[in-house]
Amino acid sequence: MMLLARTTPEDQVKTKAEGLTLFAIPMDKNAKGLEIRKIDKMGGNSVDSNEVWFDDYIVPGDTVIGDEAGLGKGFRMILHGMNAERCLVAAEALGIGYAALAKAAEYAGERVVFGRPIGKNQGIAHPLADAWAQLHAAACAVYHATRLYDTGLKDKTITPVMVGTAANTAKMLAAEASFNACQRAILAHGGMGYAKEFDVERMLRESFIPRIAPISREMVLNYISERVLNLPKSY
Repeated sequence: MMLLARTTPEDQVKTKAEGLTLFAIPMDKNAKGLEIRKIDKMGGNSVDSNEVWFDDYIVPGDTVIGDEAGLGKGFRMILHGMNAERCLVAAEALGIGYAALAKAAEYAGERVVFGRPIGKNQGIAHPLADAWAQLHAAACAVYHATRLYDTGLKDKTITPVMVGTAANTAKMLAAEASFNACQRAILAHGGMGYAKEFDVERMLRESFIPRIAPISREMVLNYISERVLNLPKSY
C-alpha cells in the first residue's frame, strides 16, 4: 500500500506540502498496529476498497520511495501522477457512457411498440443523440488532455497548470457526459432499464465513480477558478 505520511513537523517546513514522505508498506492484515476492513459497495467491485486504521504502526525504514532522497518529497511524487490519473479516469468514464449508449441504441432499434421500433420516436432518439454529442465533446477534451500530458513530459513550454487544467476539465466533462448517457440509456429501456438483464442499471452505478474520484466536480471548478480565472481561493 502506498502511504503518505508526515515525517517533518509542520512548524519546520515552509509549506504544508513539504515534509511528507511516500512509503510502500506491505499489505499485511496481521501486522501489528494495522487494521484493514473491506467496504461493501454498490459497484466498482473489480477493485476492492477498504477502511484502514493505524495505531502505533511501525513503518519499516526500507519502504521509503526514493530512498533517503525521497524523504520529505512524497507530496510532489503524488502530484506527479495526478494528471495521468485524471486522464485515465476520464477515459474510463467515456467507456462506460459509450457502452450504455450502445445498449440503448440497440434496444431502441429492436423494441417494437404499436407496430414500430421505439427508436423511430424523436422522444427516444433525440435524448440518445444528445448524449452521444456530449460524449463526443468530452472525448475531444480527453484526447487533448492526454496529448498535452504526453507532450509536456518533454516540452517544457507546456506548464503543469496547462496540463492540470486540461486533465481536470476532461475528467469533469467525461464524468458528467457518462452519467447523463447512462441515465438516458435506462430511460430508453423503460421499465426494463431497471432490470439487471440489460446491464444499463449496472453502468449507471459505475458512472458514479468518475464523478466522485479522484477529484470531485466542485474541486475541479475550484482549480479552474484559481488557476485559470485567477479568482481568490474559496476554501
